[in-house]
Amino acid sequence: MDKAQRKKEERLKKEELARKRRKQSRIWVWTTVVAAVAIIVLAIVFRPQPEDLNFDYDTMPTIGQADAPVKLVEFGDFKCITCKFFNDEIYPKLKADFIDTGKMSLSFMNFTIISPQTDSRTAALAAQAVYHQNNDEFWKFYHAVYENQGAESATWATSDFLVKLAKDKSLKLDFDKLKKDIDDATYKAEVDKHNKIAHDNNFGGTPTLVLNGKKLSDDQALNYNNLKAEIEKALKETQEAPAASSATASASAS
Repeated sequence: MDKAQRKKEERLKKEELARKRRKQSRIWVWTTVVAAVAIIVLAIVFRPQPEDLNFDYDTMPTIGQADAPVKLVEFGDFKCITCKFFNDEIYPKLKADFIDTGKMSLSFMNFTIISPQTDSRTAALAAQAVYHQNNDEFWKFYHAVYENQGAESATWATSDFLVKLAKDKSLKLDFDKLKKDIDDATYKAEVDKHNKIAHDNNFGGTPTLVLNGKKLSDDQALNYNNLKAEIEKALKETQEAPAASSATASASAS
């Protein structure tokens, strides 16, 4: 075999070896990609789902029938402008469509994130004090605070301001007791408990809504059409659950 022939064969061998290496490299890359995608898919499919939140609704300000099939909890801050939007724009529709019709109840918990040492805290203490005197008056106070909400940059929710607001609205309260409860932080433990629930569940802001134990996204909570759809879905689920239980019981009996 002449020299030129040997060089040609060596070149062909090198080219074949390089081709095999490129093929192996492509196989390795695609195998890695497929494996990574599979891992991501499995992680999404089998990731732990957040547990439903359980509330003792009897211990919270609540409007609507106690046995309403759907229960909505608002975590709010009286100094939050988005909470004011919820009060002004969304609450009236919820009340007309679901609360007054007995389909849903609404409960309130404090999440004092705007000014946790001043206005947000003071308003929360006042709200809890009002609630412990009269649940029905709580909701009048709730609306009154949002209707008279000051700027986020200002300090306005003092005990004097809040008590005067309650008086101006002619709420059926013991105003001396209300003032004392605010100043003495009588219900601090309750406000702290509300905040702890919000922090423990990684709530990002206010208002945060929890529907039958499930946290809603901002898009679900602050767009009424979306919120209405979620409530109707929850209503359907509550109606289907008894039907499924009855069918199981009938099958067992037979």
